[in-house]
Amino acid sequence: MRQQQSGFTLVEIAIVLVIIGLLLGGILKGQELINSAKVKNFANDFRNIATLVYAYQDKYRATPGDDAAAANHVLGGVNATTPAGLQGNARINGNWNSATQTDESYLFWQHVRLAGLAAGQTTVGANDYPQRNADGGLIGVTSDPVIIGGNWPGNFFVCTAGISGRLIRQLDATIDDGNTATGSLRVIGAGVISNTTQAAFAALPNLTPADDATDYTVCMAN
Repeated sequence: MRQQQSGFTLVEIAIVLVIIGLLLGGILKGQELINSAKVKNFANDFRNIATLVYAYQDKYRATPGDDAAAANHVLGGVNATTPAGLQGNARINGNWNSATQTDESYLFWQHVRLAGLAAGQTTVGANDYPQRNADGGLIGVTSDPVIIGGNWPGNFFVCTAGISGRLIRQLDATIDDGNTATGSLRVIGAGVISNTTQAAFAALPNLTPADDATDYTVCMAN
């Protein structure tokens, strides 16, 4: 009596391979949708923060963070005292990622939140006070230069950290010129960096696919 062979037939193997292919395709498509949603969130961050600045100016004839009368304009508002002597000059001074609770750039978030223009924690120093992007990186704003040297004019710069090169390239192609070393949107370095530790202007990178896995800080001039 001939023994019956055990194992998969070619048809069964083909079906399994098709199912695996469909699963992989679904995973990749899902990741692509997630990345696109993140890029949209990053783009909205840049646009919304500019809107916050102008809305606050329209409402109080002052610049958030720099507002020397913030304590009178918004209930619970704290007037910035640093950088010294720069309050009321219509510029948001201080590092974009400042942790100094008296800096204009740090108090920017409290002023726009108390004014009812943005949601978020209004108690300075609270763990959840810093603004975060869709990947958990810091978001900040400053009128101080965010690169050393070079010609990159702007009334203020919105910066955000911890974004992968792949997403930045997609973001730049969506809202700027597609070159992360030129235009309004530019990469200023890897990781979270301050206004005093960035690379020179000439070293700003135009990201390529080789940089996709590296996290960078990116800023937009307004």
